[in-house]
Amino acid sequence: MDFKTSNEETKTGIYLMQEGNEEPFNIRLHLAKDILTIQEQDVICVSGEPFYSSERTVTIRRQTIGGFGLSIKGGAEHKIPVVISKISKEQKAELNGLLFIGDGILQINGINVRSYRHEEVVQVLRNAGEEVTLTVSFLKKTPAFLKLPLCEDCTCIPSDQSSGTSSPLCDSGLHLNYHPNNTDTLSCSSWPTSPGLRWEKRWVDLRLIPLLHSRLSQHIPGSDVCRKNAFQVIAVDGVCSGVVQFPTAEDCLDWLQAIASNISSLTKHNVKKINRNFPVNQQIIYMGWADEKEQDSVQDRMYSPKFLALRGSSLFKFAAPPVTTWDWTRAEKSFTVYEIMCKILKDNDLLDKRKHCFSIQTESGEDMFFSVELECELLIWEKAFQMATFLEVERIQCKTYACIMESHLMGLTIDFSMGFVCFDAASKAVLWRYKFSQLKGSSDDGKSKIKFLFQNQDSKSIEAKELEFSNLFAVLHCIHAFFAAKVACLDPMFVESQGSATTTGIPSLSSISCNSQTPKLKHAT
Repeated sequence: MDFKTSNEETKTGIYLMQEGNEEPFNIRLHLAKDILTIQEQDVICVSGEPFYSSERTVTIRRQTIGGFGLSIKGGAEHKIPVVISKISKEQKAELNGLLFIGDGILQINGINVRSYRHEEVVQVLRNAGEEVTLTVSFLKKTPAFLKLPLCEDCTCIPSDQSSGTSSPLCDSGLHLNYHPNNTDTLSCSSWPTSPGLRWEKRWVDLRLIPLLHSRLSQHIPGSDVCRKNAFQVIAVDGVCSGVVQFPTAEDCLDWLQAIASNISSLTKHNVKKINRNFPVNQQIIYMGWADEKEQDSVQDRMYSPKFLALRGSSLFKFAAPPVTTWDWTRAEKSFTVYEIMCKILKDNDLLDKRKHCFSIQTESGEDMFFSVELECELLIWEKAFQMATFLEVERIQCKTYACIMESHLMGLTIDFSMGFVCFDAASKAVLWRYKFSQLKGSSDDGKSKIKFLFQNQDSKSIEAKELEFSNLFAVLHCIHAFFAAKVACLDPMFVESQGSATTTGIPSLSSISCNSQTPKLKHAT
């Protein structure tokens, strides 16, 4: 069962909830723009001011034909009381507002049957006489394997035929195996009932999950094991939805994408408000959750959730979303975007069963691995990182690193307009310069040395230049960032999105959705 509005900001459906080791039970999900509501069925009194009651007492009489007109399932063998599973058409009208499908039978004529097995309860009811007083309580978390109908329209068919068998997973009709001596027909209207009280079964709120900065997880916490057709939503304050189970992979993906879309919209709106307080060179471009693979992972904790933010020149990694200005100073780690390298992992590069992964190589050469839940989230991250790098390269225009060439202290400037410029650190005299287009190849020793192969514009010969750096990976990543920014300037799609971002003063990622494709920056030396 699933309903959508035209703008797809709201969505409703009935699915299953799994909490810990309990059996799954029916819940209703309602997705709004900024909140996910999880509801369970409950029975409330609607006589006067509504109120909840854990127990109700109802007295009914047996008819000559049709008996009590109830069917039951369950029992102590399933660690639950016997549950009313059907109500006959005749009794339904009179019992409306008194008994409900899903009511657990706690007492029969004062006998506590909470711990009775199914067959034992059947025998008590068969021998209860013409009139029986039931103490019941609606079981909000009735196990889904009982397959109870979610509405009161499902009825059992009255019969005066006997059956000597009963099953806790099949409906046992309470009209069976009893024939009172008095064969006069007793009308429904003659039944004594609970005086003056009327009850109603309703969907009531179980949990409310605010979506801003919430995170989705299809995986068993800390592992690479993906649940089948199930996920949970964890609010920023740690409140968890519980594991929501869906009948098909399509339903699961549909809900994942809908919730992720609403979270993304809220994040964009929040970023726009926050950016009003930051200067142009400190604007937030991206904020969102990713699971980081632990460097020294143990079997039961391979991944931990991290909140990533691209702001100004830096990538921040937090344990929780930053709320105050002070929070931005308390990041677990921060990196300069043009001195790190982001790589989207292909299928053959994946480290384990997790999909939608990317790696970050830091300025020290350390590799960090992250995963997100959906492909659209990966596309948004990739686009955001490209945008952040481009904007920072465009802002700084050049970057200089100290280096050694032939035992002399030098400086290498990577300039967005001019290319590579090498100069003497003491005299500032320029020793050589080459355009980006003249770089035909390069290699490094993985420790400190880079060999550049430039083509002389006049002679067309290749000229090798070897430089030694104390921060090799930072230099390599910076060169890649400047090349990528150069390529981006030639990419019409990127230029167009960058133009709109410049116009608004806020970097825009609105063109990316779960179904869109993003241009990739290519770097070739």
